[in-house]
Amino acid sequence: MENKIAIYGAYGHTGKFIVSELYRQGYKNLILSGRDQEKLVLLNQEHPDLESKAADIHDPQSLDDAFSDAEIIINCAGPYLDTAEPIIKSALRCGSHYIDLTAEQKPVLDIFEQFSEQAKNDKILIIPASAFYGGLADLLSTALTHDWSQIDEINVYIGLDSWYPTKGTRLTGDRNHYKRLTFKDNRLQELEASPSQEWDFENPIGIKEVVALPLSEIITISRHLNVSGVNTYLSQNSLSDLRNNDTPEPKPIDEKNRSAQQFCVVVTATKDNSIRTITAQGQDIYAVTAPLVVEGINRILSGRIKKTGVTTMGEVYDAADFLQSLDEDDIKISAIKESQLI
Repeated sequence: MENKIAIYGAYGHTGKFIVSELYRQGYKNLILSGRDQEKLVLLNQEHPDLESKAADIHDPQSLDDAFSDAEIIINCAGPYLDTAEPIIKSALRCGSHYIDLTAEQKPVLDIFEQFSEQAKNDKILIIPASAFYGGLADLLSTALTHDWSQIDEINVYIGLDSWYPTKGTRLTGDRNHYKRLTFKDNRLQELEASPSQEWDFENPIGIKEVVALPLSEIITISRHLNVSGVNTYLSQNSLSDLRNNDTPEPKPIDEKNRSAQQFCVVVTATKDNSIRTITAQGQDIYAVTAPLVVEGINRILSGRIKKTGVTTMGEVYDAADFLQSLDEDDIKISAIKESQLI
């Protein structure tokens, strides 16, 4: 594993999971980076054999110095409204591939608009939203509809038994004031108010009230699947946790430093009178981002990609094979179920 990989925001909550997973899978040529030199020093004490380079998004030269030898840059530092553009510009200058974890819609839209042509011409991969929010639903939707040339509707239901938000999650929420977009009638539209509904996520989540809350998967799915409408619903209890300022940050409970949080993502797709369903279950939405990102890196470095340029997880990887390759201790993927609508 001689390929150099830079992790920006390596000392953040999710960044640490990604560093640990890379290290566990044999990647030892890592560059730990971020804005805070003191936090990098502390992280280096856990991984003294790894290189660290401080860099600031407001200092392009410091970014270039940190990333000049990196084949892939993983941006774990939100809000991506602030960090994506300067780091992608550095990636393009350095000839490095770029991955980020954004759940925000606006950065994904901006990345496609600003960097598609140059990334394609330079044969650079730029994959935003490669995380639990965004990437996972994109992979599930793509695997679910792999042999459908046209799809009437895709619905994503996300159930959490609780949500212990990190500081980064709260900071991103405070920063993101853009109106949320859904995909309806073959185009992006502003989300309209709609009543809540109930969804049965089965054990261990159970029946939860869910509300429409479109995230970055609306953008990524609609970019490459021929679908007329895409909706995302999130369990109301998790939103209540997020909006409560007294909700604590996640606390590790196992050897992987995961919290006790359980999640279930159900994706349904309809075409004519057919409906298909696929489910993903696991523990800790922040921790599960690490195996998703690292499996993507494995595929990039081994040439198992379908294109270069600005793209999405569902479009650039073999989605079904990607999902099947994940360890069940990290995430369990169900078989696809198909039935007829009444």
